[in-house]
Amino acid sequence: MAISVLDVRDTFVSPRAAAPSSRTVAEPAALRRVPLSALAAGLIAIAEGVGLLAAALTGLDGVLSSPLRPTGVVVAVGLVVLAGWIVLCAGSGAALIDATGRRTYVGVALGETALVGLLSVVAVATPVFAAAPFGLPLPAVVALALAVPVGKLLLVGAPTAQQWVAQGPRAREARPDPVAAHRLLATLTLGVIGAGLVALTVLAPVAEGGADLEGTVSSVVYQP
Repeated sequence: MAISVLDVRDTFVSPRAAAPSSRTVAEPAALRRVPLSALAAGLIAIAEGVGLLAAALTGLDGVLSSPLRPTGVVVAVGLVVLAGWIVLCAGSGAALIDATGRRTYVGVALGETALVGLLSVVAVATPVFAAAPFGLPLPAVVALALAVPVGKLLLVGAPTAQQWVAQGPRAREARPDPVAAHRLLATLTLGVIGAGLVALTVLAPVAEGGADLEGTVSSVVYQP
């Protein structure tokens, strides 16, 4: 028996059922091609690795021939660190383009930013880089040096780049081996190439007097 108005209302009125929400969150469409942000970030990292390698090959001779030449242990450690830096730069860029991951890429960019900051403090506090041929004031050099890692971080943090990495690498289509599929054609092609080489050897023998070529060449080269 209903003892109040509310109980009477609940007795004659059916309970309300919560209607499911009709709002659906639209998921972003899958990316079929490498987005521009991920492609640019990967190419910048690969180009940076190539540039570091070129700079190392160019400046190594100057370091070894300098009167302030470091010890062999310091040179070896520097070469190992530089080689690791080059490999990490190029490898992380290729991994980002392939959508394998972005953690190494971000770590390298953060490490480069910290390195630029440390070198800036050293340049201000000590006269180590006083004679460096920058040709620019120190703030401009620091800004230019920070442009590369900061640009890499901005590109890899773009939504399209994050979505590309989140999708993971695309599955590679398994293609049959063309040699196994066309074994007869491959065998005939190899036979024709071999027969052509044999015919060239037989029909074009070495001219007579070929043994005197060495003396002729030496006389031409060393003639006063």
